[in-house]
Amino acid sequence: MLRFLLCLASCAFALGGLRGQAPPTQLYVFDIRLADTSVSLSNPRYLSGFNAQGYNNHPNWADRNLLYASIKLPDMVQPELYRFDLTTNTRERLTDTEAGEYSPKKMVGGSRISAVRQEFTGQDTVLRVWEFPADLSDNGKPVLPGVTGVGYYEWLNNAQLALYMVAQPNQLVLASTNGDATRTLATNTGRAFTRLNNGNLVYVDKNTTPWNLVEQNLYRLDDAPRVIAPMARETEDFILLPDGTFLAGSGSRLYRLDPRDGSGQWREVVDLSYYGFQRISRLAYNGQNQLAIVAE
Repeated sequence: MLRFLLCLASCAFALGGLRGQAPPTQLYVFDIRLADTSVSLSNPRYLSGFNAQGYNNHPNWADRNLLYASIKLPDMVQPELYRFDLTTNTRERLTDTEAGEYSPKKMVGGSRISAVRQEFTGQDTVLRVWEFPADLSDNGKPVLPGVTGVGYYEWLNNAQLALYMVAQPNQLVLASTNGDATRTLATNTGRAFTRLNNGNLVYVDKNTTPWNLVEQNLYRLDDAPRVIAPMARETEDFILLPDGTFLAGSGSRLYRLDPRDGSGQWREVVDLSYYGFQRISRLAYNGQNQLAIVAE
């Protein structure tokens, strides 16, 4: 895949080693408290002060450790992986490669982490999912050696993944480490997707106006996806909370959707303009009352 094609993906940020392509993004962690119809945030922690003018993004939790990607200016041109321990308030750089890594995730079992790696071959960039030991005792290996062009991914279990493939239009596909052929689920989707407790996959369908949050039955792939609700103010980023509700950010505000109330409405629950947030994008919840927020 030629480097210029990467600019077509919503995951584009300083790709191909081009300094200055990514807007500065800040990373925060809040304690979060959920009630039936409200969300409250407290105890803010600013994690990206060491790189305030750089790129800090793709947060994912590994218990009380937050994994994320940063391009630290002025000495870095590719994203590298970091781990922040919220217990000790210490930061550790995990990767230092000529390639770049982003979208770190804890794998099932917790002894390994995965990430998308940008591998440069001549004028081409190869995007693949890699896995590494959590203790960094070796350099890792590709999870799906023959599958390239991966922008984002989600583990469905210890062998199956959902992949956002960089293309025109992008594709959401199923893949397996067992060697099964990939299967396309949808095209022109959002970059966020997750699995529900019932096993179905939730993602954003961007073929409609407004965009729709939809649910696909992974056991009946020939069935059309079910529309849950229009997305909040055309954001493609969302997370699933333990009670089955969804949380998304738009501007400086957080919105919550309860699919059980039948309204299909995202209701504003928090305004974070006090912190100078102008554009909230990615969110990550650790299941232990902590929420990571990426904002500009």
